[in-house]
Amino acid sequence: MVEVASKREAVIGIWKRYLGWITISLLAGFLVNNFLNIYFGFDRVSGLASSLSLTAILSLVVYIFFITLAIWQVNRTLGESFREQASKLHNFNVYFLRGCFFAVLFIGCVDFLLALLRSVDVLKYLVPDGTARALGLGNFVGPFVHVPLAILGFIVACFSRTLGWTWLALLIVFAELIIVISRYLFSYEQSFMADLVRYWYAALFLFASAYTLYEEGHVRVDVIYAGLSNKVKAYVNAWGSYLLGVVTMVVVVLFGFNGKTSIINSPLLVFEITNQGINGMFIKYQMAMFLGIFGATMLVQFIVQFFESLADINGEPGKRDTSIKLAH
Repeated sequence: MVEVASKREAVIGIWKRYLGWITISLLAGFLVNNFLNIYFGFDRVSGLASSLSLTAILSLVVYIFFITLAIWQVNRTLGESFREQASKLHNFNVYFLRGCFFAVLFIGCVDFLLALLRSVDVLKYLVPDGTARALGLGNFVGPFVHVPLAILGFIVACFSRTLGWTWLALLIVFAELIIVISRYLFSYEQSFMADLVRYWYAALFLFASAYTLYEEGHVRVDVIYAGLSNKVKAYVNAWGSYLLGVVTMVVVVLFGFNGKTSIINSPLLVFEITNQGINGMFIKYQMAMFLGIFGATMLVQFIVQFFESLADINGEPGKRDTSIKLAH
């Protein structure tokens, strides 16, 4: 009987791995298909219900590919513990967020400088007239200035081991200080100055949310939870992370990327800029994308929490103690 129960637990454990990895694979497939849909006009998989279009079939193939990849990953790593699986996912999330930090740092500084040069009308003296005019268009600055800077950010992230949220918070304070000094000492203020603060504020709160979840730094009401045993807490964390956290982030991602007119896709499609015109920073479309990054990274982090909680249920060694960090 003991052997049968042990085999049953092992099978259930494998299916829990499938649940976590297939959820992430569906997220990856959805994001790839969203890109193909809004930029290349691919039909969605739901289009197969009305017609067998080639692009809809290719969209289905994308999902099948990522699900197959998830199944292969599970079968390849059956010897790893849930905690090791969680660590791999967390490390990927940390790298991605680190890349996002450097991307918004580089883009914020460069776009701020471009907005300043546009506002004082000196770009035409620094670059050819055609380039100066192009630098006043969001659909030029987006792909030819912002995208290379974002790629550079992810390259730099490969050689750095810091997330940089403290530095980003310090930069926000510095940007606010510049606004105060220029406004009250020199009576000078432009919309791009406030744009930079909003841009970095949005990045700080939305990007750091996943890491804060990992460190259990989010506000939680645990009147009942505090009195539970460690194993019951682990069950609550595991299924709470999946049924509440993952499901909520799925809603964020689905509504945010729901077609070309959705709140995220619409600004991305046209590289929408600030309402202040050329005197503002060209970052409105990125701030919409921040919502998508928030939803995706939080979903991955909830899967990390799911796996870590399953590790706690199984009594695996290596449980993290976040109480010391939280106390400070």
